[in-house]
Amino acid sequence: MTALGTLAGAALLGAAPASGAQGAGRAAPAHGTEIAPGVAYREFDIPASHGTAHAHVLDVDLSDRRVRVGLLYPGAVGARQAVSALTNGAGAVAGVNGDFFNISETQHPGVEATGAPVGPVIAGGRTLKAAVPNGQRFGPALPPGTTTEDVLGVGTDRRARLDRMALDGDVRSGDSRLALGGLNQYALPVGSVGAFTSDWGETSRVRATCGTDTDRGAPCSTDTYEVTVRRGRVVEQADTPGRGAIARGTTVLVGREAGAQWLRKLSVGERVRVHHRLVAAASRVPYRFVVGGYPVLRGGAPLPGLDTRTAAVRTAAGISDGGTRLVLLALDGAPEFRTGLTIAEVADALGQLGATDGFSLDGGGSSTLAARAPDAPAATVRNHPSGGAERPVPNGIGVFSGA
Repeated sequence: MTALGTLAGAALLGAAPASGAQGAGRAAPAHGTEIAPGVAYREFDIPASHGTAHAHVLDVDLSDRRVRVGLLYPGAVGARQAVSALTNGAGAVAGVNGDFFNISETQHPGVEATGAPVGPVIAGGRTLKAAVPNGQRFGPALPPGTTTEDVLGVGTDRRARLDRMALDGDVRSGDSRLALGGLNQYALPVGSVGAFTSDWGETSRVRATCGTDTDRGAPCSTDTYEVTVRRGRVVEQADTPGRGAIARGTTVLVGREAGAQWLRKLSVGERVRVHHRLVAAASRVPYRFVVGGYPVLRGGAPLPGLDTRTAAVRTAAGISDGGTRLVLLALDGAPEFRTGLTIAEVADALGQLGATDGFSLDGGGSSTLAARAPDAPAATVRNHPSGGAERPVPNGIGVFSGA
């Protein structure tokens, strides 16, 4: 990896690791420490515009057949867990936090925050959810030209790439058809119907009918309806969205405004067909893994309009070598490093690490990197989360080794 010399001065590769990390007090070798075949970890300082940041980096060689990356998540879309617990629970050698998520509902008193992520999610080749409307996302403002449908993914060809995933689906009853507006999402487009499956979990579905496509804090809709479809037939109806586990083979349809009015026309016992899939904008290779966030670097160049003012603790991913190398970066949240980097500096840092494409993940108190020391039984947190302890998150990127 090349030095980060363009970031407001020369970055100090091999700087003393943060307290508690392996080798504390000694300079790490420039290539880092191999924690598993094809997976290396290292850390270093980055002098930047707001002060010194401290980076923790995983270098993942996807060309090594013993190595793969996949989604870390608690088993439900509407649930959260700490990165170290997700990493160890999945048997990964390392992991970082993933997408931004529905962290709070202060603007909707009495409405439960779902903890669900913003963007599309695919785990093990199976679609878990689609993206919420742009105006309903949590996190910093999106760079110009990006959307909540932007993803980082790894295909069945084992290559990482940036892409965009759109929902394609509908609900049909007799001769009537309605395009599906959402899949396991904490926010549905105004006037739409969304599908919730067993992948959603037990969390309340009320939040899906709050806010608008352009204003996350707008009031919850007063015109809602919910229909439960089991084995292709309507079995239950309700005026308001519910909560609780959804059985496999069952789909709960939640509608708001025009979508609610469409659902009210259905009757118990009526046949209903629900179809949904995610469609990639660029790749024709099926994805095994997809996580949301937003791009910051494409073809070796930072995206136009990246924020150069607001610095924060960040997590990001970089892709190089034709998608066969993945770099996962999480900044340290210890007080002396908490000023962090701007998004423009994150793009620059990923470029200096050799990435041609870069992707921003959730930051702040969510930024966490866990890694297993060689021959250690479990992964431990290597950075210092800025909140003083790990924040439960909805998903992350896990690094697995078959060695």
